Amino acid sequence: MVTHSEARSLLRDAVGNNAAEFMKGQWNAIDAIVNERRRVLLVQRTGWGKSMVYFLSTKLLRDSGVGTTLIISPLLALMRDQMAAARRLSLTAETINSTNTDEWPQIMARVRFGEIDVLLISPERFENPAFIDECLLPIADNIEFLVVDEAHCISDWGHDFRPSYQRINRLIRELPSNVAVLATTATANERVVEDVLLQLGADTELQRGPLTRDSIALQATNLPDRASRLAWLALALPQLEGSGIVYTSTVRDAKAVTAWLKDQNILAEAYYGALGKGAERDDAREVLEKRLLNNDIKVLVSTNALGMGFDKPDLAFVVHFQAPQSIVHYYQQVGRAGRGIESAYGILMSGAEDDDIVQHFIDGAFPDRRDVNKVLDALDEADDGLSVNDILKRVNLQFGQVEQVLKLLSVADSSPISKRGSRWYRTANRFVIDEPRIQRLAAQRNAEWARVKDYASTKACLMSFLSDELDGPPVAECGRCENCLGVPPVNIILDRQKINEAARFIRRSEVTLHPRKQWISGAFENYGWRGNIRPEFQNYEGRSLSIWRDSGWSPLVEAGKQQGRFSDELIQACREMVDRWGPNPPPEWVTCVPSLRSQALVPDFARRLADVLKIPFRPAVSKVQETQRQISMKNSWQQAHNLDGAFAVDGDEVESGPVLLVDDVVDSRWSLTVTGALLLEAGSGPVLPLVLAQASASNTG
Repeated sequence: MVTHSEARSLLRDAVGNNAAEFMKGQWNAIDAIVNERRRVLLVQRTGWGKSMVYFLSTKLLRDSGVGTTLIISPLLALMRDQMAAARRLSLTAETINSTNTDEWPQIMARVRFGEIDVLLISPERFENPAFIDECLLPIADNIEFLVVDEAHCISDWGHDFRPSYQRINRLIRELPSNVAVLATTATANERVVEDVLLQLGADTELQRGPLTRDSIALQATNLPDRASRLAWLALALPQLEGSGIVYTSTVRDAKAVTAWLKDQNILAEAYYGALGKGAERDDAREVLEKRLLNNDIKVLVSTNALGMGFDKPDLAFVVHFQAPQSIVHYYQQVGRAGRGIESAYGILMSGAEDDDIVQHFIDGAFPDRRDVNKVLDALDEADDGLSVNDILKRVNLQFGQVEQVLKLLSVADSSPISKRGSRWYRTANRFVIDEPRIQRLAAQRNAEWARVKDYASTKACLMSFLSDELDGPPVAECGRCENCLGVPPVNIILDRQKINEAARFIRRSEVTLHPRKQWISGAFENYGWRGNIRPEFQNYEGRSLSIWRDSGWSPLVEAGKQQGRFSDELIQACREMVDRWGPNPPPEWVTCVPSLRSQALVPDFARRLADVLKIPFRPAVSKVQETQRQISMKNSWQQAHNLDGAFAVDGDEVESGPVLLVDDVVDSRWSLTVTGALLLEAGSGPVLPLVLAQASASNTG
C-alpha cells in the first residue's frame, strides 16, 4: 500500500521542490489507481497536472514490480512532451508511431523483458491489424496500467471525436479486472462524461474538479472585418508583457496574420499541421515550440495544431483571431494561458467569416453517404484491391475525403473493408451509414456554435459562462473579465490610420503560385506526359492577386465574374502587383488561359492588362475540347486528367520572349501547368503565371 507521504515525496523529487504539495484531487486519483487498481475518468482543468497523476502512478507501480504502462495519446507532439516528462521521473519511455517502424521489434522485445516503463502509441495504431497481431497481443500480458489521454475523443459528442478511438473501447472491455485504467480530459461536459463512463464500464470512478482559471482575464471583442482585427493586434500585442498565441481557423489566416505582425515589427511565426516537409515536419514545429517556450518570439500564430500537450507555464495571452467551433474548443485553447503566472489574458475576437468557416468544419466532420458508396463501389469492382491513389483515379473525391471514408469503414463493427499492405479490399459485410446519428451530431455541433456566439455577446461573467457550459460546479463571478470589470482588460482604442494601413496590407498581400514539377501518372495519355516535368517545360513562380472569397480584392473579382467584365481597379491592382513582384526576366508579351464557357471574360482582362503594361497581347492558347469545370474535380489526378487534350497552342501567335500567362481563378494550378508546358513546347520564353484569385485548397490544418 502506497501512502500519501510516499507519493508526495516522489512528487517533490519530480518537480525539484521540497515544499511541493499535490493539487486538490491528485492524490485521490493516484490512490485509486495504485492502491485499488480502479478505472478512473479524471476531468480536470488544463494545467491542473493530469500527466503528473499517470506518471507518478507509473513510477509507484513499477517500483512495486508491476508491468508496463501503455499510454494512448492523440498527437506526436504531445507524445514528445510526455516522453520528456516521463524521463524526468527516471522512467524509461518509448513510443511506437509511424516514424519509427524499424524500431518496433526491438521496442516490443524490451517491453516483454520488462525494460520499458512507459510505452506511448497513437489511437491510429489500432487501425492496423498487423500492429495488433504482431505488436500489441504479444505484450498484452505485460501491460498493467492503461492511460487514455484526451479521452473526450472516445465520445461521439466530444469536440475532437476520432473513429480510431472506437477500437480502444473494445480493448478496454477485454482488459482483465486487475489492470488499472485512467482516462483523462479537460474538455468534457456532462454529455461527454456520461458517454465515456458508459464505454469505460459501470465500475468506473468519476473524479472531477472545478474548471475555472483564476489567473485568466477574459474578454470578447467583436470586430467583423479583418482589417480592424489586424489593427487591434498591432496595437495590443506590444502592450502585453510576455509571449503568447494567436489562434486562427485556417492555415491561410495563420500565414496572413504572421506576415502582418512581422510587417509591424512584432516577432511572430506561423504554426500549423503541415509546417515543414516529410520527416522534417515535427522538427520544424518543435523548433517553433521551443522558441515560444524560451520567449524568443512574441507570438506564435497557430491553427488548432498547437493545443493538446503544449505546456508553457508563463504563457501570457491567448488571442483568437476567429471564433472556434465550440465552447469546449475555446476552453481547451484559452486554457494554455496563465498556468504558472498570476495574470494572463484570453481574448476572443469574432469576425464576419466565422459562420462560413465553422459550417465548413461541421459539413466535413463526417463523410457523405454518396461518398461512402462511391468508395465501396470502387472496391467492389476491383479485382485485387485498390491503393488510395487507385481510389482517387476512380472516384472524384478529395484525398482527405477518401481517407475519412476509409477510416469510418475500417473501425465499423463487421467492417465492410480490410487492408493488406497498402491496398484496401471489399469484404462480404454489408454496411449502411448511420445517417440519423450523423444528423444528430451535426445538429449538436450547430448548437455548440450558437453557444460560442452567445459567449461573444453575453453580459454575464465570461468565466462563469465557460464553467456553466462545461457543466462545472456553480462558481461565483470571476471579477476579472470584461463583463465583471465593465471595461476590457486589454482596452485598445482603434485608430482609423492603423485600420487603413491594415486594409492596404491585405490588398497588397498577393499569393505566390509555385510551379508544379511532376506529371501525375496516367493522367495525360493524350499529351504523352509522364514522370518529372522537365525544367525547360516548367512555369516560373507566379502570383495571385487574392484568395477567392477572402477579403482584399476577392469581392471585386467575384463581382467581375458575375458581371462578365473585370473592373479597371483590378487592372491597376495587377499592374502594381507586377511592379512589387518584379519578375525576372520581365514579361515581354501576354496571353491567357481560355474558356469555352466565358469566352470573352479572361481575354478581355488580359488585353487590357497588356495595354497598361505596354506589351502586346497574343491569343496563343485555345480550348479545343469542353471539359468538366475544374472546381468540380476533387483531387489532383481528376483535375489533371480532366485537362488531358483540352488545350492547343497556335505557334504563329507565340513570341520567344517571357510571357505573362493570365487566368481569373485557379485551384489546382493544372490549367496553368498544362498551358504553360504547351507554350514552352511551342517556343515561348519563360512562362510567368498571373491570376486574380486562388481558390485555396487545404487550408484548415
